[in-house]
Amino acid sequence: MKKPLHAVLCDQHHKVPPVATADLTGKTVMVVGANIGLGFEATKHFARMNPARLILACRSQAKGEAAIKELEMGTGYQHAELRIVDLSSFDSIQKFADGVECDGIALDILVYNAAVAMDEYQLTGDGWEQTLQVNDLSALLLTVLLIPAAQRAAAARPASHPRLVIVGSDIHYYAEMPEKVLHGPSGGVLHELNKPENWLKALGQQPRYNQSKLIILLLVRELAKHLENTPLIPVCANPGFCVSALRRNLSSAVQVASRLAEKVIARSTEEGSRMVVWSAVGNAGREDELRGAYVNLCKVDEPSNFVVSDVGQEVQKRVWAECVEILSAVSPAFGEIVARL
Repeated sequence: MKKPLHAVLCDQHHKVPPVATADLTGKTVMVVGANIGLGFEATKHFARMNPARLILACRSQAKGEAAIKELEMGTGYQHAELRIVDLSSFDSIQKFADGVECDGIALDILVYNAAVAMDEYQLTGDGWEQTLQVNDLSALLLTVLLIPAAQRAAAARPASHPRLVIVGSDIHYYAEMPEKVLHGPSGGVLHELNKPENWLKALGQQPRYNQSKLIILLLVRELAKHLENTPLIPVCANPGFCVSALRRNLSSAVQVASRLAEKVIARSTEEGSRMVVWSAVGNAGREDELRGAYVNLCKVDEPSNFVVSDVGQEVQKRVWAECVEILSAVSPAFGEIVARL
């Protein structure tokens, strides 16, 4: 279903619960896309919980270093470290994951916060439309490649439940999957979406961004099925409509409209980050409730009717199989990890 506008507005005006807290002493946290916006606000919250290691994964060395300085000044935390990754490059992600593996990092919390919203059709160097690659393919690639690191954390602390948090959106309620995409000649949903003729553009909206957030929720739900007999908990967190630099790549008209909307209904970036933090440390003792869950307002919420429908579940399996095929071709390690799940 399309969640009624009044329900979205009600959520937006609902008082956001206080930030969840936990003792992260001795634990390792990684935030991907940590130097700005929701990622940086979540990073500040984690820093106040005293993790042994707090890894900021950023694309820019300079911006990452600036974020760490601001983090230190704002929280007093002195153990943050920077690692560089370009999420529009599969090769960069593989090298990043290789570095984590080489260092034997045991990862207790992963937050994949990075996302893009594009106004025009653009391909990455890997040949994928930018939104599909960064928001979906790269999110799954990096998350799966870091599963061994999360498994090390689980082995070191047998009662623990490492969290794999991917930031989603309530915009998935409004995603449209046309028949020509679901049943196109290539047989693959992502392959069809990757075609320029299937790039949709609507005034004041970003249909591809909406589609990408539906796809990532489907992938999180399917990943949870593959991890159901492990301590690892994949979860999809909805921060809501927040003040954000996400819309920086959109047209001037859309940016102006977005800024007006921000003044009326947007949450602060910090408020949005609380959903991410809750997904990472909240619901202690009832972690299994979070497996593949869609989190809204610091609680498990119902995803769209499409997601839970028979058609949606079939598309979920198809999209998962397609992504596994695509990513196994660019990363044999990815395929090996999935085969072991």
